[in-house]
Parts: sequence; structure tokens; C-alpha cells
Amino acid sequence: MTDSPEKRKLARQRLRRMRALAKLRKLQEETPAKSAAQPGVEDPPSKATAPRTPESHDRDEKRQIQIDALERDVAELSRLSEPGDATAEDIERIRREVEELKRDFYSHLDSWQRLQLARHPQRPYTDDFIRLLFENFSEIHGDRNFADDAALIAGMAWFHGRPVLIVGNQKGRDTKQRLARNFGQAKPEGYRKALRAMRLAAKFGRAIIVFVDTQGAYPGIDAEERGQAEAIAYNIREISRLPVPIVVTITGEGGSGGALAIAIGDRVLMLENSVYSVISPEGCASIMWRDSTKAEMAAEALKITARDLLELKLVDEIVAEPEGGAHTDYAETARLLDPVLSRALDELSRLSPDELLKQRFDRFRHMGQFFA
Repeated sequence: MTDSPEKRKLARQRLRRMRALAKLRKLQEETPAKSAAQPGVEDPPSKATAPRTPESHDRDEKRQIQIDALERDVAELSRLSEPGDATAEDIERIRREVEELKRDFYSHLDSWQRLQLARHPQRPYTDDFIRLLFENFSEIHGDRNFADDAALIAGMAWFHGRPVLIVGNQKGRDTKQRLARNFGQAKPEGYRKALRAMRLAAKFGRAIIVFVDTQGAYPGIDAEERGQAEAIAYNIREISRLPVPIVVTITGEGGSGGALAIAIGDRVLMLENSVYSVISPEGCASIMWRDSTKAEMAAEALKITARDLLELKLVDEIVAEPEGGAHTDYAETARLLDPVLSRALDELSRLSPDELLKQRFDRFRHMGQFFA
């Protein structure tokens, strides 16, 4: 009795997947094992900042493409097979192997690779977190001085029955949206809008939740004419004095003073594949080596990843992401962030305004003292 065309197709797909898994394992074995860094012990500069070779780039790219293709094919295999089919067990085994390969790949990313994930165009932005985590959001517009900056979102909402203020960067999904929101790079009116909303929250005793995802403040001449540097400095001073809990989450790229102008918080969280830095690796490479192609070397030297910053005590907690990055599953990312935000607000709500302000001042005052 001959097999049906669908069964033969399924068998051919299984064979291709097994061959792809074998190739992936071979690539994995060729990748040099990374030695675990010991706390307090620095690698020699030549090793710590050495850029990856073109061969390693190609190998990583091939592995990622193979893993993505395997995921799609396992889903197709599952769709074609029946629950009681003899092939179901084989398909489940292949699925577990693919998950293991994916977990291993994404757990050994270097700083530059994590930066690429932080900049992924499909990464969740502030409006996605508002939709998934909060209720009855009411947006606040304008700085009551010049204009409304769409690069920053601000508004009141409810979080688990608690009234809160939300402030966050918004980059936009397509070209039209990105131009309208200035690629998430705020101008002075954006920072003044954020401060106006934060003061309103402080007036009514509402906690503030901030989502940061920006390369930095907008560097255009019009922003400079309207006092970009003054707006950032003024925000930092005034936000540090607000007597309500402030929880900041770096969701993508936290760049320079443009991020810090809204990121003065009592708790600073980072998503697993986000980055936070005083300057972009490309900018650092252009200044230090007059060569922007050394951005990977700069990314390693700047210590921009969540793990690096947690070790330096510049952030408080790392929030896990779904395997493959936050862009693969918005709902799961929000589910993982939800209890961390809730716990942070509960802890901070127990403190008096004076205790909050003292703790916040001490926190930022003592940052970086190990360099002195």
C-alpha cells in the first residue's frame, strides 16, 4: 500500500530538518566556547575589545537563519501531522532540539549582537506596553509652551487598580510613523511635556512608570535653538525632586542624556536584550579611533548590556525576554515585565516621600564612585 502524497511530503520535510539540525550542531561545535568571566578580573585589552572576525559573523548569521527556518518547518510539520500519528513524537523531539539550539544561541550573544536586538524595528514600544499592561489610558498632549512632541508619549492610566502616569519614547513602525515621531528622538518640547505630566502626577500622588527606547535627544538645529541641553538638565533636576515612586524600564536602546532626561527613577529595570549607554558605539568609535567601523570594539568597551550594568550597580534588575528577543512575542514580554513592575511599585509605595527622595538622591550620587 503506497503512502499518500502528504505523507511522503512530511517524510521529506523531516529528513531535511534532520540534516539542518546536523549542520547546526556542526556550526555550534566550530564556534569557540566562551570562557566565563570571573568577577573583579578583567581580560587583557586585546581580548576584551577584539572584534569578531568575518567568519564568526557569517557563522552566527547562518545559525540564526537555520534556527528561524527550523522553527517555521517544525510548525508546518505539526500542522500536517495528526496528534495520534507515529511521527508526532519525532516532531516533538525535533521541536525540543530547536528550542535548545535557540536558547543556546541567544544566551551567548555579545554586546554588539544585543545592540542589534535592542534596535530591532519590531521591538515592542511604549504604546504596545500600554495596550498590554494598562487600562483606561488617557494621553496628555503638549508642553503648554511650544508644541506637542510625538516622540514622547505621556498619559494617565490604571495598573492593577492603581492610578499611574506613563511616560515613554515612541519610534513608530513604518516610515510615515517614524518621521511623525522623529524616530523616538525627543525635542525640548517633548521633555517639557514629560515634566509637565510628571508634576501633575506628583500633585495627585500618582506613581510614575517610564519606558525608555531612544538613541538620544534630537540633535537638530531647531532643537538647539529651543534649548535642548537646558531642557534635559532641568528635567534631571526636577524629576529627582518629585515625591512619588518612579519606576524606569529600558525596553530597547537607552542613549545618552536623551534617555536620562526621563530615566531618573527609584528603580531602573532593563529588558534582557536592551542597552544603556552614554553614547552609541558608532559615536564612540568615531571619537576614539576616528573610525566608525570599530563600533563592535566600542560596544564591548562601553559595557552597554543589561548584565554589564547590573554588575556595575547602575540598574536594579534584568527582566527576561522571550527566547529570540522581545520582538518575537509582545504578550509574553509584557507578562514577564508585569510582576516586576508591580513588585517595584509595592516596595516603593511603602516609603514616605522624604525616604523616597533621600534614597533617590543617594542612588544617583553614589553611581560611579568606584572609579574615584
